[in-house]
Amino acid sequence: MIATAKLRRRTQTAARTTVKALFCRALSGQIAADVAAGSLLRTGDVLDRLGASDLKDGYQSWYGKHVKKAHVAANGTEPVRCWVQHRTSGKWIHVHVYNPFDIALYIGLATYKRTAHLAQPAFYQAAYTEAA
Repeated sequence: MIATAKLRRRTQTAARTTVKALFCRALSGQIAADVAAGSLLRTGDVLDRLGASDLKDGYQSWYGKHVKKAHVAANGTEPVRCWVQHRTSGKWIHVHVYNPFDIALYIGLATYKRTAHLAQPAFYQAAYTEAA
């Protein structure tokens, strides 16, 4: 057996026996690092920042579906996906991530009835005056 085949076999064996967290992080690579740093956002992160983290997970996933639909309509491509750990169950899930300035995040707020109140200009006006 040549050295490269032996190394490949050892690498594959190690990959099969590694913990799932390491496996998922390795699959996502730089995208996972950008999510951890805040350069890319999950839809749940956006809702947390806007104070809507009290929405049930099922409602938050519908917001994500509206955002994805708006992203595809605006860009013509699927959003980037990343493996992350679910915030309540701890399971590893595959989610879409977006640039913080992606217009689809705000279109999704306006088009989904449970988050439409967050897209009103008066909401941002009040948040800005409280922060100042």
